[in-house]
Amino acid sequence: MGALSNFAAHMDWLGMLSFLVTMVVVVLCLTFHELSHGLAAYAMGDPTAKTQGRLSLNPIRHIDLMGFLCMLVAGVGWAKPVPVDMRYFRHPKRDMAITALAGPGANLFTAVISVAICSGLYHMGAVRNVVGWCIFGFLCNLALLSVGLGLFNLLPIPPMDGSRVLFALLPDRMYYTVMRYERYIMLLVLVLMFTGVFSTPLSFCIQGVLSLLCSATGLPMEMLALGSNFLELLFLF
Repeated sequence: MGALSNFAAHMDWLGMLSFLVTMVVVVLCLTFHELSHGLAAYAMGDPTAKTQGRLSLNPIRHIDLMGFLCMLVAGVGWAKPVPVDMRYFRHPKRDMAITALAGPGANLFTAVISVAICSGLYHMGAVRNVVGWCIFGFLCNLALLSVGLGLFNLLPIPPMDGSRVLFALLPDRMYYTVMRYERYIMLLVLVLMFTGVFSTPLSFCIQGVLSLLCSATGLPMEMLALGSNFLELLFLF
């Protein structure tokens, strides 16, 4: 259930705090994702994102209001796509694939850093006080959503970033044909998203990645699960 729906169901301080935390986490994840696309495109020679002011950490530059609300209500949403002009690329398909991978890569990198810090806080005993527990819980939620957003965008289905990598292997004529009909495929993907078709396989993959990160950093998986619900346990302090 989305954060906004959860808040509406409970209408209490806990629900409001949970909604605010989720809102901040969503803004951060989407901002990092889109900024990374723009930086990668710029590194590949395309100045379009920079010209349009998208190489910024200002969330207003990246957040799409409707997509943001859908993210809060239904758990699925989108940001403003970073403008990319493939004519600036020396190797269009390859450079487009690199640009596409930058977004999910940034999200997964955010998750790695978040879990690593959580592990440090846990092993130092910092989660035994209110401030440490709040930081720990916030980072757990950031890691969870970052992994989810990163993996979802790696799906090899237009307009997901993963499709840019897969289609880079196609002949040029077929590649540009698929790109031309991308908006129509996107409508189908949105329908599938809201009907929950991707929920089960995506949840399985998210758990697998988080388990791997926890094993690598020495953070018990159960602590990550507790941290993701840190507001409910905050009142135990």
